[in-house]
Amino acid sequence: MSQVSEMTALTSMVGFSSSARAMSLVAFTAVATITLLLCVMTGPDRDDLDEFYTGYGSLSPMRNGLAIAGDYISAATVLGTGGVIALAGYDGVVLALSTALSLMLLMFLLAEPLRNAGRFTMGDALARRMPGRAVRITACAATLVALLPLMLVQLAGAGDLLAFILGFSSDSLKTGCIIGLGTLMISYAAIGGMKGTALIQILKIVMLLGSGTVVSALILQRFGWDPGALFDTAARNSGVGTAFLHSGLQFAGGPDPRIDMISSELTVVLGGACLPHITMRMYTANSARQVRRSMSWAVPCVAVFVLVITVVGFGATALIGRSVIAAADPQGNTAYLLGSRAAFGPDVSTAETLLFTTVTTAIFLTLLASVAGMILACANSLAHDVFAGRIRELSPRREMTLARVSALAVGAPAILLATLVQHRSLQPLVTLSFCLGASAIAPALVYGLFWRRYTRTGLLCTLIGGTLTVLILMTGTNLVSGSPTSAFPEADFNWFPFTTTGLVSIPLGFAYGWLGTVISGRRKAEEQRRQYEAVEGWILAGAVRRTP
Repeated sequence: MSQVSEMTALTSMVGFSSSARAMSLVAFTAVATITLLLCVMTGPDRDDLDEFYTGYGSLSPMRNGLAIAGDYISAATVLGTGGVIALAGYDGVVLALSTALSLMLLMFLLAEPLRNAGRFTMGDALARRMPGRAVRITACAATLVALLPLMLVQLAGAGDLLAFILGFSSDSLKTGCIIGLGTLMISYAAIGGMKGTALIQILKIVMLLGSGTVVSALILQRFGWDPGALFDTAARNSGVGTAFLHSGLQFAGGPDPRIDMISSELTVVLGGACLPHITMRMYTANSARQVRRSMSWAVPCVAVFVLVITVVGFGATALIGRSVIAAADPQGNTAYLLGSRAAFGPDVSTAETLLFTTVTTAIFLTLLASVAGMILACANSLAHDVFAGRIRELSPRREMTLARVSALAVGAPAILLATLVQHRSLQPLVTLSFCLGASAIAPALVYGLFWRRYTRTGLLCTLIGGTLTVLILMTGTNLVSGSPTSAFPEADFNWFPFTTTGLVSIPLGFAYGWLGTVISGRRKAEEQRRQYEAVEGWILAGAVRRTP
């Protein structure tokens, strides 16, 4: 059976009617138009850098917290983690909990020091105590390398998602979707800046939580509001029995599933919240107290969504079976949609069709908002850390223009690459971004914000060494080759025993920073200690907020 007929059969099994597709298309068009208008209306003045980069810190703690949660919950979380829950059960739930734990780690450890040390970008935060172009350029490179893979995932996924919902069958239509949506995402970042993208993130998280909560309630109602019955039914329909409710199913094909799982969860916990498009939201708060209050909104939102995708993921397996989910997508990326549709039962009313349209629109908006935030983070770093630092006495208007041109310079290659990788497994790209966040960016931030003797050489060794280690090790994982679901299933150059690199690359990332500091010598370490003590009050306590 061809791919098109398989898609038709699957959509009919879960009731993707022509009316639902038509309503989804209308809703997508309306959302795209409204969000673009919001960006135009809230866009900054041509010479107001603070408004473009931070929105003047004008968002209330609640709105800023919702924007942080919106940036944090990407399409990879909604579709990818939901799919792991539907296919691997217990292991997927642990992955989802690790996602929430990562944001809590950011809240308690890094949020306030990041806000105090930084101004616009991660380069600002690191250059607070280690001024210099090398630090800023390396920070910009780390930002681009960490976020580009995630951008490709979201963009390539957009074509498949629209094809799945709207019944597209042509590869050229999928490519057209990627190009059109990518152009829209670049417009969000270039026109709206921080405030415009924040409003889109707020709209996205409200729609995701609202529609997801209703769907979860419908699923639980189908099982008499008994989570135990839901889990038992999911286990029976999983095809693996009680193994679905125990650890080890996700990495069952590896040499040591338990260690592989530990490596994966460690990577998510340390890397998820340290990615630059998340940390840049810390700079939008105008006080340390506002950071705390913003995070106190963001963390519960993410925790609630973890519960939502857990119920929807198990519900998808319980109601339609694990085999159907795997047939639709081997990674389970359509499980959230399938579970949402199956929650309504065989007879779908107009109200339920409207609700499903809200679900699909929320996922569509998630794709748009996630990439827009990532493009903005990369563009800000490129314009502020690289170009503005090189040109002396650059006017605010010219830097604003540079930031907007940088959004195009980042987004256009991302669109091109997404069209090239859309037919391959995208899981290695998601894993790559999280591994880079955990192995290069997290050690650099922890050392840079808290270690007094940390030197410039140590910082460069952390960022460069951690990045290169991840890139080298990733080529040997079974996500890249050696399995039917890998990016290159026809090849087998698998030499690394784990799915993620975290168990090896994270300790090495911290070791590179320590070794680089030791190599710098005692005199350089003492100089850095004195420099750190001069700004320690600003970094840890927020005594003064000054421009680097």
